[in-house]
Formats: sequence, C-alpha cells, structure tokens
Amino acid sequence: MAKKTPKRKILFPIMSRIHYARQKHLLDLLNKNPKVELQLVVGGSVLLDKYGERFLPAIQKAGFTVNETLFNVIDGGGHIAMAKTAGLTALEFSNALYKLNPDIVLIRGDRFEQLAVAMVAAYLNKTVAHIEGGDLSGTIDESVRHAITKLAHIHFVTNEDARRRVIQMGENPKTVFNVGSPDVEFAALVDSKLDGSAVNKSGLGHRIDLKKPFLIVMQHPVTTEKNNRRNMEETLKAIDKVNIQTVVFWPNSDAGTNDISKAIRVYREHGRLKNQKIRFVTDLLPEDFIALLRRSAALIGNSSAGIKESSVLGVPVVNIGTRQNNRLRDENVVDVSYKAADIEKAVRKQIEHGKYPVSRLYHQPQSSQKIVQVLTKIKLNPQKKFHETIHESHV
Repeated sequence: MAKKTPKRKILFPIMSRIHYARQKHLLDLLNKNPKVELQLVVGGSVLLDKYGERFLPAIQKAGFTVNETLFNVIDGGGHIAMAKTAGLTALEFSNALYKLNPDIVLIRGDRFEQLAVAMVAAYLNKTVAHIEGGDLSGTIDESVRHAITKLAHIHFVTNEDARRRVIQMGENPKTVFNVGSPDVEFAALVDSKLDGSAVNKSGLGHRIDLKKPFLIVMQHPVTTEKNNRRNMEETLKAIDKVNIQTVVFWPNSDAGTNDISKAIRVYREHGRLKNQKIRFVTDLLPEDFIALLRRSAALIGNSSAGIKESSVLGVPVVNIGTRQNNRLRDENVVDVSYKAADIEKAVRKQIEHGKYPVSRLYHQPQSSQKIVQVLTKIKLNPQKKFHETIHESHV
C-alpha cells in the first residue's frame, strides 16, 4: 500500500488588517487545497477593539481556523511602543511557531511585526516565503522589506523591477517568482454587485450618498517624520475646501498614529470643518472596502491601496508626501506635497478627470494560484546561501 504524502503545513501570520484583507483570496485557495494544512496565527492590531474588533470573527466566519492568537501589542503610538511590540512579537511568536511546527512560514509585506516573525522563523530553521519583496517605498518600511528578503528563502514579487532587485540582493533567481500582486488580484475579483453601502453601517458622521461623488481619505503616519499631525491637518484643510462627501479612515497603528488621530478628532469634535459631509470610519471588511473604493471619485492620502488596488480599478489618486516614494505607479496617481493648496488643486484635477483605464502594472491573472503551486511543489531548504550573479558584461 502506497504511503500517503503528508500535507505541507503553511503558516500565515496576520498581524494587521491588511494581511488578511489583501490576501483573502490566496488564503482561501490554500485553505481548500488538499495538499496544504493552513495555519493562521492572528495578533497585532487585529485583536485590538479600536482597530479590528470585527476582523477576528470575520476570519472565522469565512471558514478559516485560527490556530493561535498573540496579544503582542504595546500600545502608545510612538516609536518606543513600535520597537517594543516588535520584540514582544518575537517572544510570543516563538511559542506559537514551536507549537505548530509548520513547513513554511508565509509572510506578506513590510510591517515591523513581520520582521520579528521572519527572524524567529529563520532561527527555528523554517523555510520563509515572502510576498512583495523588492518593492521600493518611503520610510523605514523599505528597510524592513529588504531585511525580510534576506531572511526569506522563497520570494513572490509583484513586478519585474522588484524581481531584479531581489536577485541583486544575492537571492537565487530560481527562488524568485514574479506572480503579480495578490492584493490587486483580490480587488479585481470582488463581486461587482457590492456597492459599498456597508460604509453607512460603520463609523459616524454624514451618511454617504453612493449615487453622488465622494472621496476617500487614507493617510497613515510616516514613522521617519515628525510632522504627522500637521500633515494630516493640511489634508483636512484641502478636503474642507473641496467640500464634497468624504469618507475619512483612521490611521494604522504605526508610530505617529496618535498624532494623526488627534488631528482628525480636533477637526471633528471642535467644529473646525466647514464641510459637514464627512463620515469617519475605523475600518471595513475587505470586500466592502474594495466596493467603496471602486465607486469613489478619488482616493486621497498615502496608502499603498492608491498605488496598487486603485490601479486595477481605475480610481484617481492623490498621493501625499513621502510614504510611497519610488513605488512603481501608473498614470492614475498624482503626487503632491503636504501643502493644503497643492492637495486641493490635485483633488479637483482628479475629480474632473474621472476614472482612468484599467492598469495591468501589478495585475497578473491567477497570481494567488501561482503562489499556491510554488508552495506545494518547491523543495524546502532552510539553509540559505548568497547567490553571486554574474552580469553578461563581466563574462
């Protein structure tokens, strides 16, 4: 009787709302694959009421098993809190990883918690797979992304420039796969019947009339800059002058989040906004957010959703400041400074322009399926070696 091949255990840590929201289709494919035992470790801001009170139940309701939960957040919103959270993540994740004993740890992105996860996995001799290596971006995030690349063994990049950079960092070309962006693939697959109306069941403020033009504001802290509050105030001033319906999302949990949150609260609670057509929202579930983004007149701020998801939806974007510096972007993105006048001018221009053509810059068919195929077939070896690339000009 032939010996049955054991399932390959693949662990995916969810330390932020975006880790689940942007990889939901990939996780669904892994969860349904007969060759895979998917393990989920959920922690970080997902378990905090103020950031993701609905996300853990939503993950479970979607048919996923949460194997471990980590309460690994040092609250405070500052740099020291972020650094200590990374340290606590390493401690807590060590226990979870030792207990679950996966074959592969699959990491997405460039957040500080993921760097801690990658370090622990490497020290416990686990094969690390990384999604979105090789991209360029502003702030400390780019350094974290490249550090994870050097700890990872398998690389799923979103574009050919990123693939070249990963190889340039000494990674074996045979382990670097340009699969496109699972984030963008998910955005393209969201049911067109969803209209974004869930926004009016969340948050507070003006009820958004989805039949009329509205803006989305998503501005997160830039951890290497000191003026996050002032920068957010400039954005709010610009939105106030444009004076159309707007959905303002609260920032993520990076250092500087309290500064941006305070700017929003002061404008909201002290009547400084002349525009009374604003709704303030903490979060939306993945499909609901994409449905809302798809219908918006423009996305304003510094979220990578403006660079990636908006590209395949043709949504006009006003990208503010340095957080997305040097990221590959398409014509739907207009870059501006933090000055209110510049932001206002760009917003009006983008509203007037309207939707852009669908971009294929980050979009590849079957991105998630390509990742699954590699993860289920590739030979695993936790011992890394620096791969010397010999350029043709040197031969």
